[in-house]
Amino acid sequence: MKRILLVFFVFLLTTACSLPFLNSILQNDPNSIPTQLPPAEIPNETTTNPETPGSQPTKVQTTQTSAEMDQLFNQIEQQVIDLRGLKPKVNELKRDTLTPAQLAENVKNDFFKDYSEEDAKADVRELAAFGLLPPGFDIYKLFIDLYSEQVAGYYDPETKDMFVIKDGDFTGTEKMTYAHEYTHVLQDQTWDMQNGLKSNDEYCENHTEYCAGVQSLVEGDASLTEQFWYFSNATEQDQQEVMDFYSTYTSPVFDSTPFYLQQDFIFPYEKGLNFVQTLFDGGGWAAVDRAYENPPSSTEMILHPEKYPSDTPVEVPLKDLTSTLGAGWEETTRNTMGEWYLKLILSAGDKESARLDEETAATAAAGWDGDTYTVNWNETAQKLAIIMRSRWESDKDTNEFWKAISEYGRIRWGSPATQSMDEISWEGTADNFVKIYRSGDEVFWIIAPDKATADEMTAAVK
Repeated sequence: MKRILLVFFVFLLTTACSLPFLNSILQNDPNSIPTQLPPAEIPNETTTNPETPGSQPTKVQTTQTSAEMDQLFNQIEQQVIDLRGLKPKVNELKRDTLTPAQLAENVKNDFFKDYSEEDAKADVRELAAFGLLPPGFDIYKLFIDLYSEQVAGYYDPETKDMFVIKDGDFTGTEKMTYAHEYTHVLQDQTWDMQNGLKSNDEYCENHTEYCAGVQSLVEGDASLTEQFWYFSNATEQDQQEVMDFYSTYTSPVFDSTPFYLQQDFIFPYEKGLNFVQTLFDGGGWAAVDRAYENPPSSTEMILHPEKYPSDTPVEVPLKDLTSTLGAGWEETTRNTMGEWYLKLILSAGDKESARLDEETAATAAAGWDGDTYTVNWNETAQKLAIIMRSRWESDKDTNEFWKAISEYGRIRWGSPATQSMDEISWEGTADNFVKIYRSGDEVFWIIAPDKATADEMTAAVK
């Protein structure tokens, strides 16, 4: 399962900016420092910005020359360098602004050039089996529309290009985005995102849990730095422009996006910010820097910062079932679901009537210790066979997940065909045959074309 396009343009979802710090802006004095940002950690703003929040800045107009824009970019970059404590290793950076129309062209012609409509169909087939999207959903078109609407700026670690989207004046909102994206430049030049941190398409395709952890570290770091920039360097006018923007902003594409995708898009910003804030509170930027040397390897660590770095996921073996399934079958995916996706399956599915409440789902997924799942596809027969083997940290955790997924199954597929203390199955569903069962501290989930195939899969993994 792809983590919603694992190409690593680092983009800022404007909806995700309704994070705690923005709420504090809208509800309190815009010149105040939020409680989660210790004032002692914020440099004297006059050292990098001659325009203090009490001054009357000159508004940046679209008629400014490229030299004047370069001067502004240089100023923000130096402010971010001073705030974050990282120094650039390469001075040359392609940086510019894009209009929304230019962004839309980039989205169509560049962002998804290696993601075909066939790839999208395969992803939807898998996501629909896990109840996260309706069958046949046009996720390819959604990605195009959503990125065109939501990207406020991005840095491409492959080409080393950075852009901020601008439709009119270069206001406080664009400046804040620039501070966020330039943080990514410093991260890349310090730790090498693609090779050092392994946040590249090839590795992330089969290591989504690790890459989700790294992306959350990277985005949480940039989001925290962006907050520091706002409260220490933004002028009074900048702050007012940010408040004005978010008080009137609408996002019809995002608002109509399936709930699971909304939650997953926001995850690295919202949960990543909390993770990085926890590190920062315990040891400042030095603690955050150390995390890049030993990156979080799971969404569990992001959701529970106290589990970082010691609670590493266990390896859960799972046999290749293609020989068991027979001719025509191909294993198309072998990956790890992780705590976050298990929670989404339970609570953020395609149909509201098939969701557990957030608290129940979060509690059930929190005892995750590791998992492996495979997706097998028969192109000729147009049939799908999926198995997931999950391991849990204690008997209590196993029982909580078993109870939750059993209830989820009853809500989604109705009355079981068979049921015992340790096994439940449903027959004649949209997925043809579904079985969940538990053994010790493990829970298995099988989706198969029929009962005979499910029984063969069960026997093969014992």
